[in-house]
Amino acid sequence: MMATRVAGESSDIEGTSKMKRCTRALAMVTATVAVMLLSGCKDGSTPTASGEGKTRIAAILFQMDQFYRMVEMGMKAAAEQYHVDLLMSNSANSIDKEISLVDTYTTQGVQAMAVAPLSVKSSIPALKRAHDAGIPIVTFDGYVEADFPKSSILSDQVSLGRTTGVAARRYIEEKLGGKAKLALIEYISLAPEPGGMRVQGFKEEMSKLPGVEIVVEQDAWLAPDAVDKVASILTAYPDVNVIWAANEGGTVGAVTAVRNAGQAGKVVVFGTDMSEEIAGFLLAEENILQAVTGQKPFEIGFQTIVTALKSVHGEPVETRVTLPGVLFTREQPEEVAEHRAVLQKMSAGQ
Repeated sequence: MMATRVAGESSDIEGTSKMKRCTRALAMVTATVAVMLLSGCKDGSTPTASGEGKTRIAAILFQMDQFYRMVEMGMKAAAEQYHVDLLMSNSANSIDKEISLVDTYTTQGVQAMAVAPLSVKSSIPALKRAHDAGIPIVTFDGYVEADFPKSSILSDQVSLGRTTGVAARRYIEEKLGGKAKLALIEYISLAPEPGGMRVQGFKEEMSKLPGVEIVVEQDAWLAPDAVDKVASILTAYPDVNVIWAANEGGTVGAVTAVRNAGQAGKVVVFGTDMSEEIAGFLLAEENILQAVTGQKPFEIGFQTIVTALKSVHGEPVETRVTLPGVLFTREQPEEVAEHRAVLQKMSAGQ
């Protein structure tokens, strides 16, 4: 979504100062809040305020894990900052519900619509009807294969997988002699495009190790399902010693399953997304979760509403904004703890 920023291969330098660790740990939330509240938006310009009351913008999420709660918080912060009447809803991973919500908001005549689309193709018809009705469309955490949305704001999905893959490759080289049996927990059946890109990025790094074998790949994006799937994998494939999960739910479920199976110390997990619970896993002495690459959900939410508001008033916006991920590892516990404290304060509304 077109000035693209891509995360490079992250490396933590021994002896890094506390200030540097703190800055990086808070980059996903604190810096975003400070910069945006001071400058108004990414390019330093301030979106035009309506002189005839609040601008009505509808936002449609598709689930409500901590990532999307942070997206919602970013949206609400932007709405408060710029006096937007924000209508929030959730499609609950249902394309039919998404279509119904889009059509409802179109009928209500909202002035802009921000949508996390479930499908690059199936989401198009309803969004096109809204566009044809004169409603600017902004997509976030996904996109549609169409040229009418004003902007798309999302994470660099390939880099999310690749960045964790770099950390996993280093672990396998240093701790396992370059050999490992892997299980991948994905969400491709839910969201083929972003899910596939995360897998692509991770596999690119694993392909650099000839001693690594991916023995099983399964979909499980909700934590309870991932617990069951990973438990079955550990039984069916006792040689698996490394698990990578492509999202928050898969990561939480994988860690929980390894713990429940008494495999701490034998099986390690690498994951995707950052939450209070995942931060706790990185800090836990059981040593199961090794590293995750987190996204910038608050920034995604804030930028989405700012972009939608600018679109309403005919101001120029970037057609594509791609945000890099941030690596968090067990090797940097102070950084993880600092970031968890920020998440806790924001969840508490402080």
